Amino acid sequence: MQSRRAFLAKMAATAIVANVSPAMARDLLELDWADLIPEGDTGQLIEQLRGLGVVQHNQLSTGFEQLESSGVTDAFDGKIVRLPGFVVPLDFSASGVTEFILAPFVGACIHVPPPPANQLVLVSAKKPYVMKDMFDPVEVTGVFGTSSNQTELAEIGYTMMSAKVRLHRP
Repeated sequence: MQSRRAFLAKMAATAIVANVSPAMARDLLELDWADLIPEGDTGQLIEQLRGLGVVQHNQLSTGFEQLESSGVTDAFDGKIVRLPGFVVPLDFSASGVTEFILAPFVGACIHVPPPPANQLVLVSAKKPYVMKDMFDPVEVTGVFGTSSNQTELAEIGYTMMSAKVRLHRP
């Protein structure tokens, strides 16, 4: 269930992204996952994420415990950002994925425990994204916001609305 604040943020994001001017494109921020961790907390969380390693399917438990988040940063609220990551589909049809979780590593929330909320972004795509392979990295560009969301898979700390999604080009 969406809060009034989240709904209004989504509407504002839709209006902004629909009217992106060349001047706004110059203000595009290229983010890295470490940018989403509150200042002073990066070391511990990065070490926890590295500690996950590769999980073999026969070693999985039936339930995953999401790593605890120490909080989110609002430094990028309302800004147009680009962030690379991997798609965890939530809403899709024959035409593609329209809502998904953007995660920092492949298999997050599905094959391994979800990363902390401050390492997940709930994305609402401007148009359906046709996935060829879940292992393909993508880059998502849109209006960024801090918003607590809960799905069946994980707690999520950020949103990106009316986002453009494409294959990541390193």
